[in-house]
Amino acid sequence: MKLGEKLKYLREAEGELRGLGRAISQQEMVRALKAETGAALSQSYLSQIESGARPHLTNTTRQVLAKFFKVHPGYLVDDPEGYHAELMSDARALEDKLDLWLVSGAERFRRDAELKQALLAVARHGDSRRCLLLLNAVIETPGLVDRLFEVLGSAGTKATAVPSAARVRQGEPASVGMTAGKTGMARGRKAR
Repeated sequence: MKLGEKLKYLREAEGELRGLGRAISQQEMVRALKAETGAALSQSYLSQIESGARPHLTNTTRQVLAKFFKVHPGYLVDDPEGYHAELMSDARALEDKLDLWLVSGAERFRRDAELKQALLAVARHGDSRRCLLLLNAVIETPGLVDRLFEVLGSAGTKATAVPSAARVRQGEPASVGMTAGKTGMARGRKAR
């Protein structure tokens, strides 16, 4: 894992620990660093680290960030290619990458609270790969998505129009055969 990815992950974890329900922003982190450690880092510096434009930290910055996030300073470096801090299978390494991808997606869709929450829930699950495979099986089973929306819709979720997976697969326009769903606006998808 690269240093920038680690910093993004730590900001996400810090935001959750602080009860924000999202990653702590770079600007919020700058203010918190100043208040809690007395150290002054700029938002642009943090952005450069996360983007990879600054692949290395000074020892002072590494110590400040380690203290702030309560991690060992040695964590705040790029991992060598193929390095794993613990014994883990290739599947676990892929699972970690998948979880980071889901957390990143949740941040990109932060304005859609339900979608963000769904992505974070999958990322937090012990086996997110299996969750996504289950979702695929649900979608590929004719009529199951519609039935689940009916059942969940009757349990008090908001109604929304979503396309019937079977109809979309058969080449009908997404607007044909809309059913009850969870979010608040119609969403269609292209036929395969």
